[in-house]
Amino acid sequence: MELVEVLKTAVQAGASDVHLVIGKPPLMRLNGEIEEIPGFPKINAEECKRLIYSILYEEQRARFEENWELDCSFAVSGLSRFRVNVLLQKNGVEAVMRVISSKIPTPEQLRLSKSITDLADLPRGLVLVTGPTGSGKSTTLSALMELINQKYSDHILTIEDPIEFVYESKKSIFRQREVGQNTKSFTAALRSALRQDPDVVLVGELRDLETIQLAITAAETGHLCFGTLHTQDAPSTIDRIIDVFPPHQQTQVRVQLAVVLQAVVCQQLLPRKDGEGRIAAREIMIMTPAISNLIREGKTHMLYQAIDTGAKHGMVAMDKALSELVRQGLVSPEEALTRANNQETFKQLAGITGRSGASLM
Repeated sequence: MELVEVLKTAVQAGASDVHLVIGKPPLMRLNGEIEEIPGFPKINAEECKRLIYSILYEEQRARFEENWELDCSFAVSGLSRFRVNVLLQKNGVEAVMRVISSKIPTPEQLRLSKSITDLADLPRGLVLVTGPTGSGKSTTLSALMELINQKYSDHILTIEDPIEFVYESKKSIFRQREVGQNTKSFTAALRSALRQDPDVVLVGELRDLETIQLAITAAETGHLCFGTLHTQDAPSTIDRIIDVFPPHQQTQVRVQLAVVLQAVVCQQLLPRKDGEGRIAAREIMIMTPAISNLIREGKTHMLYQAIDTGAKHGMVAMDKALSELVRQGLVSPEEALTRANNQETFKQLAGITGRSGASLM
């Protein structure tokens, strides 16, 4: 068995992830469900390690054996790129590989609304794309980066762990730095970024206090900064950023955030009703004077009210986004109901009644 054949079969089937698990055949996540990749036998511990080590450089193997954890990426020519996490578990070495399309999707393919694509036109500020792992945050950001690349003569600097989408410089200059390969850490790269004349900075993940602080500083100093967080909605995104800081700094950070934040896009992927892959539901919060005041005053619990009344600014609450997918026949009511923030609100918006969530449409 060769890993390239496993990956080729999974990519052709439309898988989003490939799992190498000891004692199982190679597995893939297809339309959100884990299933076996057809045509391959079970893998023992020795074979699993051999397959994984076949894609690692000597330096990466040494780093894994020292830390017992490794994030990296690699490409198979003519097939796809893959984001890889190698881990050690009780039976031996295993890995998970995220399939990254070699082609950057267009806003139309991702069904990005105008209020999201307009974020590529911002001159400065902080834009956050949030959601659970595997919700398509990097894909949404890649489409925005490519929009900037096509429209503006900018210097775009990305700091990623690992690099996912690879950009070809068009009107803009792209510099892509991978944590562990081209820079020691997000923090070190961000500190240096402000001396590298960027117009746009993309931070793959806002992981800790210092990274968040530097991203806010980058936005304050006139740069357009994009970042991701693993938060579920706009209010929890604001709270997460504030709570990272010690109590004596939180008031100041609220004021800074109220000034620099431009938008929060929260997304989750749902299986399509027709079985043809998955589709994103996106909550969109655009900065307005009203939302800025709520953040400054620490009234994040009132943000949903502002989002609900902000449709003219392109804002959409998650329950509204889910209900639209149901109304368009793209997602089943039962599936959308399990993802709703407020099930009663969602049922009203989607025209659903009854305990079972059966649709009346």
